[in-house]
Amino acid sequence: MQDIAIVSIVFLSITLVIGTFLLTRHRERTLIIEKGLSSEEIRALAGTGAFRTDPLSSLKWGMVFVGVGLAALIGVWLESMYHNDGGYIPGLIALFGGAALVLFYVIANRKGRAAA
Repeated sequence: MQDIAIVSIVFLSITLVIGTFLLTRHRERTLIIEKGLSSEEIRALAGTGAFRTDPLSSLKWGMVFVGVGLAALIGVWLESMYHNDGGYIPGLIALFGGAALVLFYVIANRKGRAAA
């Protein structure tokens, strides 16, 4: 029974994400049509950088996830090494996630851009 519930939740979640994406895209297109923008104006908006993402944002989140992953690995290793369920993992996740953000701040300032 539990397996069926898990599979159902996974498929419903995937359906919800795809449905939300399609609904949002439909709403954006409807607003564009209502405002009367031509395809040239839409291309001009896309070319100005209004729809672009900051590459440093990807770096930031990549560094945070690597830090959290390393913290989890080290926490599991420490708990198995010392046979202690002392809750190393939450503290290490906070430490490594914070260290990754500080390191990102240093990298972003060296690039001469404000941290996003």
